[in-house]
Amino acid sequence: MSLVRHGSGLEANVRAFWSQVHPVFMLPPLAASLFGALLATTIDPTLAAVHVTAMFAAVYTAHVKDGYVDFHVRDEDDDHPLTVGGCRIGIAASTTIFVGCCLLLVVLANPLAVGLTVPTWLIAFFHAPQLDTNPLTATTGYPIGIALAILGGYATQTGTLSAVVVGFALVFLFLLSGIKVIDDAQDYEYDRSIAKRTVAVVVGPRRAYSIAYGLILTALFGVAALAVVRVFPPGAVLAALAFAAVAVVARQADPEIATMLLIRGSYVFLAVLVAAVWFEPLAALG
Repeated sequence: MSLVRHGSGLEANVRAFWSQVHPVFMLPPLAASLFGALLATTIDPTLAAVHVTAMFAAVYTAHVKDGYVDFHVRDEDDDHPLTVGGCRIGIAASTTIFVGCCLLLVVLANPLAVGLTVPTWLIAFFHAPQLDTNPLTATTGYPIGIALAILGGYATQTGTLSAVVVGFALVFLFLLSGIKVIDDAQDYEYDRSIAKRTVAVVVGPRRAYSIAYGLILTALFGVAALAVVRVFPPGAVLAALAFAAVAVVARQADPEIATMLLIRGSYVFLAVLVAAVWFEPLAALG
């Protein structure tokens, strides 16, 4: 049975399966898992590695399943490197790795960590063709996965949740949901032609932009408010200011450029938050 649609042999197979690793969308869940671990008082590197691997397997499952549905089922994409059999093998392999990680969390960590990790695979597997046809779940699926990665990374280390980790999870849920609305607006004309109900299709591109930036502003004001009440360290405000600067520039750009800027801005946002939490450089000013 051929697993790839272009070429043959080991190199062609490796290249095709590796093509389903999309760094722009793969790195944030992995970073979110590590960020959750960093919020804990102490870090067990082994547990952190297990949870990060589980997040990788979940997102890989999503990428292969999305490609399978969009090309082999819906005939939306022009090409895909994997055959139907290759897609099934990829999903089976990533799912096996995910299940193995969950079993390790059962043995090495705690039930809460497992309970927060399992839903990430469910979201990944059922994103297409079930969840991506509804404007709410199509928008929030990936952000919820990021939020769960933060919570799971923390719970893996501690066995509990805290106000600060829940606050960060909610901030990223709103922030990334806003970015996802803008990302979907890129495909407004095409999605409308196939009756795919994204936010932009349902309410129109202009209102979608307003909703998107409303969600982003809610996240940024949330960071400031939680810093004021000392749930977040004071330095977290710098992350909000840095991302706000990116959002101002992105507001003037078309959806494709705006999405690129905002996704990369979210990396900066996360990096500054990590610095604020880990080093608390402004704590002495409080």
